[in-house]
Amino acid sequence: MFWIWLVIILFLTFIEVITVNLTTIWFVVSGLISLSLSFFIDSFEIQFGVFVIGGIILLITTRSYLVKKLKIKGEKTNLDRVIGMQGIVTEDITKLNPGEVKVDGKLWTAISDKKIKKDSIVEVLSIDGVKLKVKESD
Repeated sequence: MFWIWLVIILFLTFIEVITVNLTTIWFVVSGLISLSLSFFIDSFEIQFGVFVIGGIILLITTRSYLVKKLKIKGEKTNLDRVIGMQGIVTEDITKLNPGEVKVDGKLWTAISDKKIKKDSIVEVLSIDGVKLKVKESD
């Protein structure tokens, strides 16, 4: 049984390394417990039960805490500085067709939930890929 648990642990470790989602790591830990248990108990059913139940308990009880602790703050880019800026519409914007706005001296493709006519002043709400989400400024 030692080799089976070792293969399972290595496989789950590999999955965790390539995904980094903090999901299989708990089953790696429960796999280590089952590996240790395999030296004392020959029943694979008991070892597997400890593996599954232990992994689920660890996942439920500790994942949310560690995700909060290890949360990496997203770094702002230079593009983020246009959020909140005002610009002028250079091509009409409709709900179905993106238009164009000039913000900070640069032309951007813009989208909006409402129709905005050319030469209107808009405010940048967010960046969606390479498009600015805008609303008509008051």
